[in-house]
Amino acid sequence: MKYIKRSAEDVIRKQEKMFKAILITGSRQVGKTTMLKNVKSNINYITLDDMILNQSAKEDPNLFLKSNKPPIIIDEIQYAPDLLRYIKIAIDNSDKKAMFYLTGSQQFHLMKNVSESLAGRIGILNLLGLSLREIKETDFNEPFIPTKEYFEKRKKMDTEISYDEIWDIIHKGTMPALYQEESNFEMFYSMYVNTYIERDVRNLTQVGDTLTFLKFMTALASRIGQLLNLNSVATEVGITIPTAQRWLSILVSSNIVYLLEPYYNNIIKRAVKTPKVYFLDTGLVAYLTKWKDKEVLESGNMAGNFFENFVIVEIIKSYYNSGELRPPIYFYRDKEKKEIDLIIEQNGKLHPIEIKKSANPSKDMISNFKVIEKVGTLGEGGIICMYDKIIDLDDKNKVIPYKYL
Repeated sequence: MKYIKRSAEDVIRKQEKMFKAILITGSRQVGKTTMLKNVKSNINYITLDDMILNQSAKEDPNLFLKSNKPPIIIDEIQYAPDLLRYIKIAIDNSDKKAMFYLTGSQQFHLMKNVSESLAGRIGILNLLGLSLREIKETDFNEPFIPTKEYFEKRKKMDTEISYDEIWDIIHKGTMPALYQEESNFEMFYSMYVNTYIERDVRNLTQVGDTLTFLKFMTALASRIGQLLNLNSVATEVGITIPTAQRWLSILVSSNIVYLLEPYYNNIIKRAVKTPKVYFLDTGLVAYLTKWKDKEVLESGNMAGNFFENFVIVEIIKSYYNSGELRPPIYFYRDKEKKEIDLIIEQNGKLHPIEIKKSANPSKDMISNFKVIEKVGTLGEGGIICMYDKIIDLDDKNKVIPYKYL
């Protein structure tokens, strides 16, 4: 099987010079283990998915680590969280860097245990599915920012991606397994959802009614790009608000759902404070909402939502893959319903972005950008869309083809 080089490999190489342990988090099937095995092919590997090793790690963590000496990759560390305390002891008794490479597909309990046991001793990287850059083998690894300097660098790594190809990627999603040999979209996501619910959700978070949980996932998937309305979702699914809140936190902590927070500060009195809902893989959304082929999806009533979701997640990936754990991104919406799809905050400036499934962008699409002047310093921005060339809309804003993400 061909290995697709991951942008985050560079982050691992930087972190192993700084930290004694490195943790790769991310949902199932995003390629955490494959990437680590490729980067560290010469060290021992064990997985706590193996029930015998799992039992050994839980019953006698000290002996387990004596039998499995560093440097070592330990996969699915969340299944033996007490092991982290013994890893801390091993780290504190050594001057060596890069002793432990850990992976975890469920942050719900994992990050709490990591912060308690290994704070300041561990480098953390959040891995999502393949980025557009990785799929097209584009050797460019800077976070997206709509500035002149960014586009000058990005143009040097220009890659052609056809309209048909982009919708194929949006429809099938970005899980690495789907970019190896022939793969069946529906079969893959059916197994993915079953494994996720049975292993991560049921075992780790004690969700009893898995069918209702799947219905909850589907209800959220049908609302991508919308303001979160948990009351509506809970009513549709037939669960209580506290249950909906708990299940949402599970989906967020396991890298299935991303809540994009609104931008507001003390100056803004009328800004909406409710987040918007996105999924970190559009293929999973297509599966859950039963869009079975890309042609129907591309012309369907959710096409704009899918394109917006895809663009925002690509931007998130550009930050994660360069080592940032909290992308500086927001959206804006006020009580007058003036909305900006995305705001990137950097170096004291707010960079506004509109996302349009259109090949005919126009200046009136950025008319809301001027509201930023009332709340902060307006930076460069633009419209990310289906047009195939970068062109100026005015002195600060550009038409931005999706290929420059």
